[in-house]
Amino acid sequence: MSSHAPSSTPPEAAKPSNFLRQIIETDLAQGTHAQARWAGTPGDAAHHAAGQPDPAKIRTRFPPEPNGYLHIGHAKSICLNFGLARDYGGVCHLRFDDTNPEKEDQEYVDSIIDAVRWLGFDWAQIGQTPGSAAPYQASDYFDFMYRAAEYLVETGHAYVDEQTPEEMRANRGDFGKPGVDSPYRSRTPAENLARLRDMKAGQLPDGAAVLRAKIDMASPNINLRDPAIYRIKHAEHHNTGNQWCIYPMYTFAHPIEDALERITHSICTLEFEDQRPFYDWLMDRLAEGGLIATPQPRQYEFARLNLTYVVTSKRKLKHLVDSGTVGGWDDPRMPTIVGLRRRGYTPEALQLFCERIGVTKDYSWIDYGTLEGCLREDLENKAHRGMAVLDPVRLVLTNWDEVFGAGHLEPCQLPALPHPPEGTEAPVRHFTLGKEVWIEREDFEETPPKGYKRLFPGNKVRLKGGYVIECTGCEKDAEGKVAQVLATVVPDTKSGTPGADSVKVKAAITWVGVADGVEAEVRLYDRLFTDAQPDAGGKDYLALLNADSLKVVKAYVEPSLAQAKPDEKFQFERFGYFVADRKDHAAGKPVFNRVTGLKDSWGK
Repeated sequence: MSSHAPSSTPPEAAKPSNFLRQIIETDLAQGTHAQARWAGTPGDAAHHAAGQPDPAKIRTRFPPEPNGYLHIGHAKSICLNFGLARDYGGVCHLRFDDTNPEKEDQEYVDSIIDAVRWLGFDWAQIGQTPGSAAPYQASDYFDFMYRAAEYLVETGHAYVDEQTPEEMRANRGDFGKPGVDSPYRSRTPAENLARLRDMKAGQLPDGAAVLRAKIDMASPNINLRDPAIYRIKHAEHHNTGNQWCIYPMYTFAHPIEDALERITHSICTLEFEDQRPFYDWLMDRLAEGGLIATPQPRQYEFARLNLTYVVTSKRKLKHLVDSGTVGGWDDPRMPTIVGLRRRGYTPEALQLFCERIGVTKDYSWIDYGTLEGCLREDLENKAHRGMAVLDPVRLVLTNWDEVFGAGHLEPCQLPALPHPPEGTEAPVRHFTLGKEVWIEREDFEETPPKGYKRLFPGNKVRLKGGYVIECTGCEKDAEGKVAQVLATVVPDTKSGTPGADSVKVKAAITWVGVADGVEAEVRLYDRLFTDAQPDAGGKDYLALLNADSLKVVKAYVEPSLAQAKPDEKFQFERFGYFVADRKDHAAGKPVFNRVTGLKDSWGK
C-alpha cells in the first residue's frame, strides 16, 4: 500500500468486495456526492460554498482519541479507511478526537502519527505532497461546536438540565420503561441560552449542569432520550489550554467533525450502530439551519476485530503496562502497533491480514494463526536465512587436525535467499567450519528413540553447508549432563563439491562455528495469554497470563547475522522468523526477537 497522494485509480478487480465497497460504488454511480464542494480546509456551509468542486470522490476518516497507543484493531480501521479512500480516488483524514482534556497526551498524538505512517498511509489532500499535511484536531472545531449548541438552544432543540447525575440516570428509564421528562425541559430558549452562557463563562462547578438535546424521552432507543451534548469540566486541554471549561460529548462532536471535514462515509464499529439515529438527527438539524454543507455525512458500521489470545481494551492494556506485567506499550507481546512492530511484524503483513479477514457486520473471532500466517507469507521471500543455535552444546571433530591441519578453517557458503526475486542473483552468506562447532542439544541422543535420524554413536549426518560427520560418542560433566559431543569428519564430502553425495545420510543439522560464531541474546516470545478469549464472559484475564510468553536464551549465530541492523528480519533455519530488536540490538551486542515459528504449532 502506497503512501503517495490519493489517485483516481479505480479499485483493482482482485480486491474482494464487501458491503462498504458496494455502498461506495452505488454512491459514485448515483452521483450522491458529485456536487460537493471543498474549500481546502474544514469549515461550515458558507466556507465550503465558496470553495471548488471537491477533487476527492469520497472522504473517509480515521479519528482516534489520543489517550493511548493504537492496537491491532485500530490497524484494521486504518487499513479500511485509508484503503477505501485510495481505491476510490478519495482522501482519508487523520483526525484527533481530542474532546476529553483529562485523558489526552502529546505522547499518544506522536505515537498515532508514527503508526499510521509506518503502516504506509498519508492524509495529504489531493495535490499536496505526501508527508506535508498536519492531522486535523477536533479541538480546533470547538468554536463551531459551541455555535451549533447555541443554535440548537435557540431553535428549541436543546436545553440546560440541572438535575443531579443520579436523578438523570433514574429518569432516563430503561429498555422496558420510558424516560421521564426533566423538570428543566420546559425552560424557554432564552432561559436555556442564558444558562448555557453561564456554563461557558465558568460560573457553574463540574457536574452542576449539562446541555441536552431535546428529542424524545419515550424513544425505544435510549440514545435518543435527550442525550447530553455538553458537560462542564474545569480542566486544561493539551491544545486549547484553559480557553474552555465546557467540552462537547463525543456523540455530539463526532458528527460535527465529519460534517466540517466533508466526510462522505463515516465508518465506525458496530457499537456505534445505536448512535446512528442521533448522528442523523443532529446532521438534519444543523443542515436545516444552514450551518453545515450538504449532502451531509452518513455513518456505516462494521464488526470490530476480535483476535484470539489478545485483549484490546485500552484500560486492560494500560494495566499490563503500569503493573510491570509487560515491559511497556512496545513490549513485543502486546497487540499494540508499536508492540507488533518491535516483535517484527511488517506493514505489508498487517495490510495483508486486514484485507484477508474482510469486512462484515457479523461478530466473530479471528484466529491468531491467521495473523502469523500473513507475516510468514510476507517474509518468506524477503527474510535472509541464517543458522542459529539456541540451546548450544559443543561438538568436537576429533580427526579435524589430521585431515585438514591444526587450526584450519574451511570456508563454507549457503544462499541467503533460496528464491530471490526474478532476474536477481541469489545473495550468498559465508561462514567457516573448524574443529569445534555449536550444535543444538536436541540433535544428539546417546540412546536414540525410534526413528531418530540425527547424531548418536555410529550415525552419520551432514553439517548443513559443510561436511558429513560420524558421531563417536560424548563426554559428560560431573552431573552426568552431556558437555560435548564427539565425531569425526568424513573427507571429500563438502556440500557443493564433486563426490559430496558419495556418503548417504538421512539428516542434515544446523550448526554455528565456534571460531566465527557470535554470541547473541535471543528472546523467545509467545502468546501473552493461554486462553483464546482471555477477557470474554467475565473471565479474569490476569489469571490467564502465559508464564512462558517470554524465554531469554544465550545463543550463537552465524557471522552474517552479526551484521544485522535494528529491525532487520531473518529466518533462523528450522526455528522460524526473527528480528533484530529495534531498541536493544547493537553492534557487538546482538539481540533477536522471535516473531513466529515456521508453521502454526500453537497448542499442538
